[in-house]
Amino acid sequence: MTPAPAPDATAAAEATASPDATATSDALAATGSTAAAAPPRLRLATAWLAGCSGCHMSFLDLDELLFVLAERVELVYSPVASDIKTYPEAVDICLVEGAVANTANLELALQLRARTALVISFGDCAVTANVPGLRNLLNREGRGGAAAVLQRSYVDLADGSGRHPHAPGLVPELLDQVWPLHAVIPVDLYLPGCPPSAERIAATLLPLLEGQRPIQAGPAMLRFG
Repeated sequence: MTPAPAPDATAAAEATASPDATATSDALAATGSTAAAAPPRLRLATAWLAGCSGCHMSFLDLDELLFVLAERVELVYSPVASDIKTYPEAVDICLVEGAVANTANLELALQLRARTALVISFGDCAVTANVPGLRNLLNREGRGGAAAVLQRSYVDLADGSGRHPHAPGLVPELLDQVWPLHAVIPVDLYLPGCPPSAERIAATLLPLLEGQRPIQAGPAMLRFG
């Protein structure tokens, strides 16, 4: 006796598939080739001028939200997550911590403003100059700004062998005045706090990822300190 031919597996599957399963498969096949591509990740940077790095530590306190950010942004420049030395072009968002206190701070601030779509003044030192700005009191007393700071710090309080630090190209020169960030470049958003809490950082960044302006109102978003 000649054995019966084996059933066609594809035909058998089609014959036994439920209508719902077939419809779902057809829908997936129809949409698979036309589904919109995932939006490009935003290019995010963080910068550290004259500050204590506390704002960046608070950024790291985002904890699990950092995994969400990793899927939505490309971190292109940061003192805590990158070893890139030159600020890149075409940055979408930059969080800038710290006041502008020396020539290197000023150079980086001007550079990042020219290369960034949206600059955020990140923390009280960037917003008001805060603790780094306390040396501006010497200017008000007519004692010579940066020169008075260097004299007091490196000579008057030294053990007898003090001298002013001066190493062009290695040690940035102090500015006579410490400036908040918005005094030297246009700033788009302000994120106060010393440091801003992780919750406040998230409430600022998450709307920006959706193309929306964060709501900055009330003490939860605007309180200093």
